[in-house]
Amino acid sequence: MSDQEVSNKQVALKNYVTGFPKESDMQIITTDTIRLRVPEGTKDAVLVKNLYLSCDPYMRERMSASDGGFPPFELGKPLAGYGVAKILDSTHPNYKKGDFAWGFTGWEEYSLIVSPQILFKIEHTDVPLSYYTGILGMPGMTAYAGFYEICTPKKGEYVYISAASGAVGQIVGQFAKLSGCYVVGSAGSKEKVDLLKNKFGFDEAFNYKDEPDLTAALKRCFPEGIDIYFENVGGKMLDAVLANMRIRGRIAACGMISQYNLEKREGVHDLTHIVFKEIRMQGFLAGSYYHLYPKFLEMALPYLKQGKIVYVEDIAEGLESGPSSLLSIFTGKNVGKKLVVVARE
Repeated sequence: MSDQEVSNKQVALKNYVTGFPKESDMQIITTDTIRLRVPEGTKDAVLVKNLYLSCDPYMRERMSASDGGFPPFELGKPLAGYGVAKILDSTHPNYKKGDFAWGFTGWEEYSLIVSPQILFKIEHTDVPLSYYTGILGMPGMTAYAGFYEICTPKKGEYVYISAASGAVGQIVGQFAKLSGCYVVGSAGSKEKVDLLKNKFGFDEAFNYKDEPDLTAALKRCFPEGIDIYFENVGGKMLDAVLANMRIRGRIAACGMISQYNLEKREGVHDLTHIVFKEIRMQGFLAGSYYHLYPKFLEMALPYLKQGKIVYVEDIAEGLESGPSSLLSIFTGKNVGKKLVVVARE
């Protein structure tokens, strides 16, 4: 195996994007043969076979030429993102051949990861490995950190989640219910609204596309106001939420998917609510909370195994489906966590 040579299929960025990305902005390329082993003399590295790749909204930022906080992808090189992989060869003390890991990898069949900063060995393989792109990976940590660490929920509080059926939102809603909160979510289709109410146990849900007045919609759902808002959307939704927040409400800003493809991003029209209602709003990235990952797993795994939390995935087959899968999350075509199967072990 160590001397086996294979070609390596990749999803590469063809050109930098302004506005909405198109499938033609990416291309499938196949490299010349690579050896399935860590090159001689390369320390602390792993050579992996990628099994599952995660489609995440923040990746849009890296498709632009400008550095918006995340460095741009290199043209002609594979995209990078979260995934689940099998270790084929290792010079890293934490990993051996045959181990599974989740973390940062390339959008390709095989990746050489040198000095992996964000890679976690998968100790629990009695749950679907694909869950480590979602509920047991970065989205799960995002939900956990944003809800518990930033929003510090109390039983009986009123919680609102936008993009609630997505990778993160569906988990936050279930955490909120387990914490004894009243939970409302919004999504962009009847199918997703039904999912929120019937599968994830939200108290109420609405289709934001059917609401001519978002402020009124939230007033209807929260006559007494919102204590906690888990922000995934931004734009007009944030304006409407601020008008409906309660005194000393908390907002965890996890993402703003309505803004990523706009050439001129929308502002918030009335921030006075933050002052007069003493609202705390904090943006955050999951990576700042990875030190809590063992604590998170301790909580999430039993919930999953006991069926107290359910998780919905939207799975596409084959690396070739990567470009269309990534784009689907910006048009709301995905139902649940979008991921790509590269190989099943």
